[in-house]
Amino acid sequence: MSEWRKYIRKVTPYTPGEQPNKPNMVKLNTNECPYPPSPKVDEIMKSFNTDLLRLYPSPDVGPLVKAIAAYHNVDENQVFVGVGSDDVIGMAFLTFFNSKKPILFPDITYSFYDVWADLFRIPYKTIPVDDNFEINPKDYNIENGGVIIANPNAPTAIEMPLAAIEELIKANQDSIVIVDEAYVDFGTVSALELIDKYENLLITRTFSKSRAMAGARIGFAIGSEELISAMQSVKFAYNSYTMNQPAILAGVEAINDDAYFREIRDKIVKTREHAKLRLAELGFEGTNSMTNFLFVTHKEVDAKDILEYLKSKDIYVRYWNKPRINNYLRISIGTDEEMEKLYSALEEFLSE
Repeated sequence: MSEWRKYIRKVTPYTPGEQPNKPNMVKLNTNECPYPPSPKVDEIMKSFNTDLLRLYPSPDVGPLVKAIAAYHNVDENQVFVGVGSDDVIGMAFLTFFNSKKPILFPDITYSFYDVWADLFRIPYKTIPVDDNFEINPKDYNIENGGVIIANPNAPTAIEMPLAAIEELIKANQDSIVIVDEAYVDFGTVSALELIDKYENLLITRTFSKSRAMAGARIGFAIGSEELISAMQSVKFAYNSYTMNQPAILAGVEAINDDAYFREIRDKIVKTREHAKLRLAELGFEGTNSMTNFLFVTHKEVDAKDILEYLKSKDIYVRYWNKPRINNYLRISIGTDEEMEKLYSALEEFLSE
């Protein structure tokens, strides 16, 4: 082996959901919003002055930071914006998880957390969720170098009550606690009200789900001014110009159009609740989802067989061949028409 090959950093990368591109497919495997972004986003994109592309974007993403801060009623110095919440969380790992103590996160959760830990050489320990896939805050009352939890959790879709979140934060004030709220808009109480109470709390959010902006790659964090300042320093040491001009302008329009946001959010929630009933009629069991997806298993049929049958019909859902969840499927909520195609395909499969 050549000497230089010994020093190449080797990590097992995150595996995203399959991204097929077929006409008339039903894509329910990546938790994207089934509806388009705000019409105001469409307007700003159509009127975008391409001459701006010759200029560097604002390194502090000022216009978008201002809009996010106003919407969430926090100071602008409490907001950090990145290229999707993955970028934001990765930057938080790099900034805050620097002790030799292991960071903690659930054994069943967003599968990027262990990837970042391995990439940045951060020791970590996974804490098992219980038999109902729920997080017990008391399990995190051990020495650690930081904690990250998703609320609602993914892929289980389960909400952790605010009181339990606060219990976990209160017991870990010697380390940074990150609450990943990618799906909070679909019915979960946010921990944002705890920001001013706990200086070690960082909340992360995304425009990819409830604001229909996955393609724009916009994520943000809200925390104390001290935490945000530290993240900005790390960001500027790595890459100052991370977000492009169109994304900044589109993001401002998306967050300012609150009426449209609530309209499509409510549509998704209504479809989700109906889907719970329809799938139950077909013999599926699942968690009480508070997200834009369902986490389900069938009483009699193997999840992988269902996955392959649906794929043969150009209907895509998500499956993990991992312990404890290898007989579950994650089904993103689509339009009512897309969900009807799913139900019909499942009925056909189960009747066979």
